[in-house]
Amino acid sequence: MALSPFALLDRFRFPIPDQRRVAFLARTPYAHRGLHGTRLVENSRAAIGAAAEAGYGIELDVQFSLDGSAYVFHDSSLERLTGTQGQLRHKTSRDLSEITLKGTDETIPKLDEILRLINGRVPVLIELKAIEGHVSQLCVAVRHALEGYRGEAAIMSLHGEVSRWFAAHGEKIVRGLILSENSEYGREEGAEQRKAVWRAKPEFIAIDIADLPSRFTARQRKRGIPVLAWTVRTAEQQALAAVHADQIIFEAPGW
Repeated sequence: MALSPFALLDRFRFPIPDQRRVAFLARTPYAHRGLHGTRLVENSRAAIGAAAEAGYGIELDVQFSLDGSAYVFHDSSLERLTGTQGQLRHKTSRDLSEITLKGTDETIPKLDEILRLINGRVPVLIELKAIEGHVSQLCVAVRHALEGYRGEAAIMSLHGEVSRWFAAHGEKIVRGLILSENSEYGREEGAEQRKAVWRAKPEFIAIDIADLPSRFTARQRKRGIPVLAWTVRTAEQQALAAVHADQIIFEAPGW
């Protein structure tokens, strides 16, 4: 059967990664922001440590501080998880060392500290919460934290320029693109979506479970591009992901 023009272009613009680099991505489910819920706070040392002890991979979020350090934290605002006003990126490391996560005596952890805690026991997915105009600052902070880390790790982001940056400046680090109907890459397949993915140069795709099944990711998966599904919270979603993805990023709210 003749290949479509887009399929032919995929071969050159979106090449299949070396399977030895990306095989670990499908090895084990990933705990979304660690094993958190009613007892443990998301992206905390306790939640990430619990996931590692249970043998799950870990998905975590990263932002950068005013002085350029990579911190493990999801929201742009500090208020929901700490009760403190303001944004993490407007705080120095000294400021952040005095802010604790709600209901705990834990401060917001730095990425290099969390990597030492994981210590290669399980694979880790690092989601960069990039802000337009500050992509390279965050990428540099994450690359610096990963220098010398011997465990299995990959970066990913909704912002395609993150993956593109690592393709150019951190090529040893596995890189992925997050797809969601709310992102510029969108749910509907078309020329603009493909061009955006080609520009990002990812080695794997993480797709919103709400967007499965997806014709685009089905074709990429068939070619050899790993596909992860997020965030899986129910047995029905897990069954859907088992058919349409290579691995899941999940939440278990009992923690």
